[in-house]
Amino acid sequence: MPRPLWSGAISFGLVTIPVKLMSATEDRSVRFHQVHAEDLGRVRVRKFCEAEDREVSAAEIGKGFEVSKDTLVAITDEELEQMPLPTAKAIEIVAFVPAASIDPVRLSGDSYFLQYDGQVAAKPYALIARALARNTKVAVAKLAWHGRERLVLLRVRDGALVAHVLKWDDEVRDPSELAPKETKVTDSEIDEALQLVDSMTTDDISGYQDEYRKALEAVIEAKAEGRQPPKPSTEDKEPGGKVVDLMAALQESVRKAQASRGEDAGDAEVHEMPKKPAARKPAKKTPDKKTAKKTAAAKKPARRQRGA
Repeated sequence: MPRPLWSGAISFGLVTIPVKLMSATEDRSVRFHQVHAEDLGRVRVRKFCEAEDREVSAAEIGKGFEVSKDTLVAITDEELEQMPLPTAKAIEIVAFVPAASIDPVRLSGDSYFLQYDGQVAAKPYALIARALARNTKVAVAKLAWHGRERLVLLRVRDGALVAHVLKWDDEVRDPSELAPKETKVTDSEIDEALQLVDSMTTDDISGYQDEYRKALEAVIEAKAEGRQPPKPSTEDKEPGGKVVDLMAALQESVRKAQASRGEDAGDAEVHEMPKKPAARKPAKKTPDKKTAKKTAAAKKPARRQRGA
């Protein structure tokens, strides 16, 4: 386990549980340095003081809030730590809510494990963990950390408490204007989409891997060894450009999903969208008999008279 990032206590009614906070995840992304493209020299970011026009060290850098264009207020780390907040050194549980009521959009992506701190904390830690494990609810708590108060969700994973940082209500934007307006979807299409959902449902997503990172590592390894990077594969690419019927596309997707699981879904056909019929040219009017006789007489050459 990594080193603790924060230490304090969980406040649960009159129960206090000393805990340590540590990161639950690790970033495995490939990192790049900024370099000068011509000679691969490292490009460094240096911090300069505008007033003295000189580079400053990390120890000389503090925090300042701009209250007006030319006025800054200095805030020290000690002042942030000594703010009169009940959550300054405690994870204060404020409510318990159904797990399904938490909108995933509010999850910030930061997750932390909570480790009990000392043998005295073991029993109350196990008590709240097992109580949450037997319930469908999760705990919502407040925590002041890194210069701000955070809302966190507490749940149990393999007997350990996990904290997920949540966005505040006013940090989540309203997406209502993004929803399609007056779009007609039939019940049959919805049923077919639900069948596709069922055919793709699984209880385990542990087998998925970061294919982009693997491909990037292969490129870096090849270049480091003086080899040409691997070429992209075009075998799995399907020809695009065809406009297909939505229902037929759903049926084909269900067939492929079931086939990937070894299920026999039968043959499904994908039909192209029917093309609009070409505009018909207006039919020529058929002249009536009288008009036809007059036209024929006009076209007939006049007979020459004898002796002319």
